[in-house]
Amino acid sequence: MSHVCIIGGHGKVALILAQMLKTGGNDVTSVIRNPDHTDDVENTGATAVVADVEQLSVAQLADVLEGHDAVVWSAGAGGGNPERTYAVDRDAAVRTMDAAAMAGARRFVMVSYMGAGQDHGIPEDDPFHAYAQAKADADDHLRESELDWTVLGPGALTTEEATGKISLGTRGRDEERKTARGNVALVVSAVLDDPSTIGRTIDFCDGDTLITDALTEAE
Repeated sequence: MSHVCIIGGHGKVALILAQMLKTGGNDVTSVIRNPDHTDDVENTGATAVVADVEQLSVAQLADVLEGHDAVVWSAGAGGGNPERTYAVDRDAAVRTMDAAAMAGARRFVMVSYMGAGQDHGIPEDDPFHAYAQAKADADDHLRESELDWTVLGPGALTTEEATGKISLGTRGRDEERKTARGNVALVVSAVLDDPSTIGRTIDFCDGDTLITDALTEAE
């Protein structure tokens, strides 16, 4: 049994993932900012911890992560405010990575987005620029860390039913890169159980290949 901490525990992907991991016999902690979301989280079987990662120091975050084997970053500011986007999607994420190393939670899975990177090409006057840059910086910090990391880049998220099948890579038109949130949760769960995904960046969307086969084929 693994002890997994999900940061951003009230997100749609996180709620699906928590229930999935609990069903698989894992011990799950879901970190949330709003105490009103406690019941939603605990209905998945996870333990809810109310903590504002935007405000906590590395040492305080390390206290939250103490005793966990793995961390899944599934939090985000939600866009709209560039200053807060950088504060959450970059700065809080970076502190959480440093805290994971401090706490001995070596496995770290980052939920990013398809095509994230310093070459994102989003102009500064585009509302998406802050998010793209924040994610690029956070992903790079994780790759440069000594953690056992995996960066996941799903395509545009949908509420479609999970199929358990994906396609890897960033090819195709935007409308072909849709990704069910349930499939994202399935991929997170799969990589947590697959040491071969450590040190890899995996872009994916809904497709025709079973998740476990797709991850194996990409090794």
